[in-house]
Amino acid sequence: MILCDIGNTTYHFKVKNQSFVLPTHKSLKTLPAYTEPIYFISVNEKATKAFLKKYPSAINIENSINFKTAYKGMGIDRKVVCKYIKDGIIVDFGSAVTVDIMKNAVHKGGFILPGIEAFKSIYPNISQKLTFDFEKNTNLDKIPLNTNQAINYAILSAITLPILKEYEKYKTKIYFTGGDKSLLKKHFENIPVKYMKNMMFKSMKKIILESNKKKKGK
Repeated sequence: MILCDIGNTTYHFKVKNQSFVLPTHKSLKTLPAYTEPIYFISVNEKATKAFLKKYPSAINIENSINFKTAYKGMGIDRKVVCKYIKDGIIVDFGSAVTVDIMKNAVHKGGFILPGIEAFKSIYPNISQKLTFDFEKNTNLDKIPLNTNQAINYAILSAITLPILKEYEKYKTKIYFTGGDKSLLKKHFENIPVKYMKNMMFKSMKKIILESNKKKKGK
């Protein structure tokens, strides 16, 4: 079974026990002609067309997911990750940072923040004087006294504080997943946090196996 998560900027593949990332603007011609079944999800229509041109028999698992929520317009990537957790706050670090709350297997809602790279690009676009070096260990308990600290303080506060607010409300475990999942580790030292590697693929595999089991039972 080969899995692929097609995002806004990357194809993220899971082949056997290995995973790798390919930018969506790159050609897929260099990839092998896999003979195993390929399953995927996607939030990128253009990249999906290129993917299906390379792998026309690949299966989109979106219709196999039974995920009920009052949230309108929720992306399939968020649904898949949330499906894996019964209770908790799921923070997925990608091009954007998505935060979703699950309680008793019910999706309570969520929100979207810019990703770290998006935040990094904002300040130099305002002024070259605001070019800075990113420092993940910035002290958020101390008011900044220079521009570099001030920008880092603002970026990290903008991401951490909304998550901590939801934790105070629900008092449940926080699950960090995605490429930048360890960047905020310092700022959640006294909070129950679990760092999930390949959470998306684990959930995709579970969904596929459950769907295939139901089909065999018919």
